[in-house]
Amino acid sequence: MQPDPRQPRHYPSPPPQVYLFATCLVDLFVPQAGLDAVRLLEREGLLVHYPRGQSCCGQPAYSSGNPEQARAVARAQLDLFAQPWPVIVPSGSCAGMMRHHWPQLFQDDPVAGPKAIELAERVYELSEFLVCVLQLDLAGMGAAAQADENVVLHTSCGARREMGTRTHGMALVDALPGVTRIEHQRESECCGFGGTFSLKHPDISGAMVSDKIASACATGCDRLVSADCGCLLNIGHAAQHQGAPLPVEHMASFLWRRTGGAA
Repeated sequence: MQPDPRQPRHYPSPPPQVYLFATCLVDLFVPQAGLDAVRLLEREGLLVHYPRGQSCCGQPAYSSGNPEQARAVARAQLDLFAQPWPVIVPSGSCAGMMRHHWPQLFQDDPVAGPKAIELAERVYELSEFLVCVLQLDLAGMGAAAQADENVVLHTSCGARREMGTRTHGMALVDALPGVTRIEHQRESECCGFGGTFSLKHPDISGAMVSDKIASACATGCDRLVSADCGCLLNIGHAAQHQGAPLPVEHMASFLWRRTGGAA
């Protein structure tokens, strides 16, 4: 039986070893976020494994109505995470794809189906893992030399609705000394990225991200923080194009920077 997003999740004790599924966007566009995710995990005493054969989670093909292509992408990676270690994903949308849709892709496959279900049970979005499994205590980790910051948080649609990780991101940001989280009017709305949605409907996507940027800037925040690189790239590039004062930063890099970056 595949994971049910409506049911409370049982969290294990902190493990000694984990896998990192970095996502294709982190690998190609924001590698620093992946490196900072590894540093956060290693600082807590975990050994992080990065299978070199990993690629895309298959979400672009899946959301575009091409399940066969998505299935091929997922099938090539099912055996990369063979050990019973948690699989940490610094992207809620990619984590949601692996946890909820990989089992669906292989529900009629007697070999790949059980593998997908077993793997799905071990998939965690990074913020979720830090809060619920490692129970990360950030209270004493503030870097004294850093200035106070006011930030807005963006949780992707997949992270919010499939992984339920908005509260985990809030908990991490709220626990940081010197950081104030500000909510804004359009925080719960999609940024307009939506994977291939932004390519197929650029005018609608552009209007959505403009609304998001205007709402965030109206708070007077210093930056926008998110755990999803697709959204960050969309919001950040649109803000630069508009000349809007809205720097963006991945949650992993933000946490690493605000806690001093000390190993």
